[in-house]
This record gives sequence, C-alpha cells and structure tokens, in this order.
Amino acid sequence: MPTRRVKGAFAGAVLAALPHLGWAQEPLSAIDWLSQSVTTPAPVAPAPDAPEVSTGVVQETVAVTVIGAPSADALGLLTPSVTGLPSALWGPGRSDEIVAMIGAERVDSLPALRGLLLTLLLAEAEPPADAGPTAALLMARIDKLLDMGALDQARALLDAAGSRDPDLFRRSFDVALLTGEEDRGCRIMVESPGLAPTFPARIFCLARSGDWNAAALTLRTGQVLGYITEAEEALLSRFLDPDLYEGEPPLPTPSPVTPLAWRMFEAIGEPLSTATLPIAFAHAELRPQAGWKSQVEAAERLARAGAISSNALLGLYTERRAAASGGVWDRVKAFQRFDAAMQAGDRTAITQILPEIWAQMTEVELEVAFADLFGKRLAAMPFEGEAGRIALVTGLLAPDFEAIAANLKPQTPLEIFLVGLARGDVAGLTAPDSLSRAIAPAFVAPDPGEDLTRLVDENRTGEAILTAIEKIERGVQGDLDGVTDGLSLLRTVGLEKAARRAALELLLLERRG
Repeated sequence: MPTRRVKGAFAGAVLAALPHLGWAQEPLSAIDWLSQSVTTPAPVAPAPDAPEVSTGVVQETVAVTVIGAPSADALGLLTPSVTGLPSALWGPGRSDEIVAMIGAERVDSLPALRGLLLTLLLAEAEPPADAGPTAALLMARIDKLLDMGALDQARALLDAAGSRDPDLFRRSFDVALLTGEEDRGCRIMVESPGLAPTFPARIFCLARSGDWNAAALTLRTGQVLGYITEAEEALLSRFLDPDLYEGEPPLPTPSPVTPLAWRMFEAIGEPLSTATLPIAFAHAELRPQAGWKSQVEAAERLARAGAISSNALLGLYTERRAAASGGVWDRVKAFQRFDAAMQAGDRTAITQILPEIWAQMTEVELEVAFADLFGKRLAAMPFEGEAGRIALVTGLLAPDFEAIAANLKPQTPLEIFLVGLARGDVAGLTAPDSLSRAIAPAFVAPDPGEDLTRLVDENRTGEAILTAIEKIERGVQGDLDGVTDGLSLLRTVGLEKAARRAALELLLLERRG
C-alpha cells in the first residue's frame, strides 16, 4: 500500500474542501459511547437578565408551543390500535420529567417488562403538552432503544424521523457502523454538508470512498487546527496506512470505545472484544466477518435482552457442527441434539435431552427464548416427571401461554396457581409463597396505590406505566408491595396480557439482579 502521508504545508488547502464544518463541541449524550461524529453550532449567549423584582410569588417557567404545529415527539412505529395504549399517552406531563424516567437505569430483570418498555418507546402518541421543537422525548426514546441494544427499532424510528438533524444523524451513523452499513451513513454525510461531520468521521468516510489523499490531508489539517487528539491521530494514521506501523505494539484501548473507534480498530487488525462493551456493540459480531463462536455468543446476549428474535438465535445455534467442547459449544451441541429430536418427533429422545438443554438455557437466562421456540409443542406432549415439569414451565413462558394453559393439568399447588395466573383467574386459589401472595391481590382486586392512581386520573398513562415497571422490577429485589401496585396498574390501564406475563415470569424465572 503506498504511503498516504501529506505534509502540513498543504493543510490550509483542505479548508475550502470542507464547507459548513462546525467546530463547537458536541454536548455529551446520556449514552457516553455514542460517537461524537457530528458537531452542533455553538449556543447563542443569552441576553443579560433584567433586574429582578420580588413579587413574593414563585413562578415556574411556562412552555409556549404553536397550537397545531407538528412535533417529532409524536413519531412512533406502533399505532394505538396495535399497542392498546391511549393516543394521549403522556397527557399534561412535563417533558423533562418523562425524559428522565425513560433514561433511568433499570434492573435487567424480566423479559415481559423489557417488552413492555419497548412497546412504550415505539408507541405513536400525542406529545406531552409542553413539547417544544427540540424533540427531546423522541431523542430520549431513541437513546433508550440504543441502550437496550434494539438497533433495528432505533434505526426504523430514526428513518421515520428523517436523520438529517445532526443529533439524529449522529445516532443513525452509529447504528450504521455497528450493523455494517457504514457506507450508507457516509453517503448521507456527504449528501448533507449541514450535518457538520467531525474530522475523524469525515476522514473515515473519505477513506471508505477511496479518496485516501483527501483523508490524509484532512487528518493533518485537523491536527493543525487542534480538533484531533493524539489518541485519535494514532488510530487514524494506522487506519489510513497500516503498513507504516507494522510490528509496533497495539494501541491502547480508548475510553469510552465508540462505534467509530471500534470499527477502525477492527479495520487495522486490532479488534476489540464486545463482551464488556454496551450491548449495542454485540450487533457488530453478527456480521459475516465475525467467527461463528463470536456470532453465537453475541446472539445469546442479544436474545437475552430481547433485542433479536428467537429464530435468529435458532439459526445460529444450528448453522454448523460444533468443532470444540466447553462453554458455548456444549450449549450448541445440546441444542442441536434437542432440535433434531423435536424435528423427528422422537418423544423418548426429547424426554432424555430436555433436562440437559433446559439447564443450559437457564444458565444463560435464555428460558424465554427457548420457550418461544418450543414451548407450545412441548406443552402438547404427554411427559412425566422432570420432563413434564419443564414442559409445563416452557408452555407458560411461551407467547400463547393463555391458550396453552387451557389444556394443562397442573399437579402441585404452585402449578395450580401458575395456570390460574395464565388464565387470569386466581380467585379461591392458594398462593404457595410470599411472592405469590403479593401477586394474587393484583388479579383479585387490583389497587395500584395512591401515586399510580393519581397519574392515571391525570391522564399521564405513560408515566404511570414507567413507574409500574420500576415498581415491579424493585419487587424482583424484594419489594413485594411494589409487585402488587405495579401489576395492578398494568391491569387497570388494560395491559392484561403484559401483567399476566410479568407475573408468570416473576414466579418462573430466577432473576435477582
């Protein structure tokens, strides 16, 4: 590869070739791994404050919006008829408080609650009463999707919004980098100079397009102007001409690792493990360039978070024959034996293999993904003993749990209570433990408590659901009153199936954080 270094004497020439580039620092995102791939104009200094006159009355800031003006905060992928949520989901709630609730860190606990949160984030709904032109709620929803690893959903919402706004494009560009669509992101960047790419992003895209000389010139110009750090210069230089650094020690891992940095480290032959990075990075391991083991481990991580379909995990588990043993390979082998037995309808083989594969799936918290794939068929088979217990559990964790429960024959007090939950009727049933006793009132005489009831009465249904999710998640850690209140709220606002699913998972999945 020819040397592509360009002397600093030519640095000034590149300025004319980079129109509309902004130099202000990008405000830090709530997700600190987002690439600072674009910059925004420097904020305008506020006018001097007028002399303060005391009136004895404390006044809150009043938000002013144009009546009837469209708001990007209303965008969604799921209509109210699909979600079952009201169109006035946020009502008179304050945008800043809703944004804070969406962005809050949550216990990574129940798949049902993650699914409910995902629905809330994708819901098409009227914006909060004080929504302004900044689309703060839309941005918070996209950031939470990225935080959850739901890149496909985030990309769809970004596409619906039109990613030509710098803040939206920055997120869209990161998604493209992690899903192998960086050329698409670079093309948008070139077509829209107003997006003001930073020097590293511009250099990356110039190199991707084959314009190595312009990329090298831009690198040296960025150094002269002070917009490229020493760490960025070291990485970009190796990215543009790796032959010059052959035999040198690897670069230190940056902190934080951004998608742009991750992609360039991969390009120079120093790939960084995604295992300890935010879950969104796991999508990069699903690309064909990754090895099968990396793909399977990434798929397990994403399936556990509900970020990819169970069928995607099935496809990778059964793609080829495992050539090694231990760890993920033992799961792959057990899964393949079980899948073969299911396809053959060999009930004897299924009975023998089911406890092993169930233990493997439980170890990596993939019980719901497994039930999604096999729960309905297993529940329809006549098993006894341990296989029968597992078949009942997978049936109750499957998407069609209510229909499956209609044909189940529970034996123990816990099984009887579980089947009653799935059917939505636990009246007269004995709750066998303290968690069941916290769940039962929500399905007999639901009472969400004063705080949740107030939110519903004020038509702030979205905030009530977010609070209910938090309460139920705290219940996983031992706050049983929160379980009762949260499940009661879900039933009160019509989310019956979500309430039943969450209650079943509370009892069937061992999740303690």
